[in-house]
Amino acid sequence: MTKLALGAHPFLLGFDELERLVERTAKSDSGGYPPYNIEQTGESAYRITLAVAGFSEGDLSITVEDRQLVIRGRIAASEDQRVFLHRGIAARQFQRSFVLADGVEVARAHMENGLLHIDLTKALPESVVRTISITRGGDQE
Repeated sequence: MTKLALGAHPFLLGFDELERLVERTAKSDSGGYPPYNIEQTGESAYRITLAVAGFSEGDLSITVEDRQLVIRGRIAASEDQRVFLHRGIAARQFQRSFVLADGVEVARAHMENGLLHIDLTKALPESVVRTISITRGGDQE
């Protein structure tokens, strides 16, 4: 038995992009930093929360690139050279990505108590029924 690629399966017409989407999602894993939660806050609403202690709003950027939510954090180099006796709060740069389904939009983002909250909403698809007419033999319209 040969293994078919997901996009090449005969019953999945037009889903060529799905295999690339799965591969891109698998590659976007950036380890465990920063830690995050994903919660469902309503029937069609979600919230991603990242623990970004030590980062300010100016150190963070949020973009949506080709259905991929990308959160980047980079603390600008401080001019005052601080000497740490112990540094337990990680402040390294990061990039965390989440692939968004069609219809999922970023509603807002806000910081609270060292947590970055990103609220997402999903537009519910309208049910569309369309009747296809059948033509005779070689008739083309």
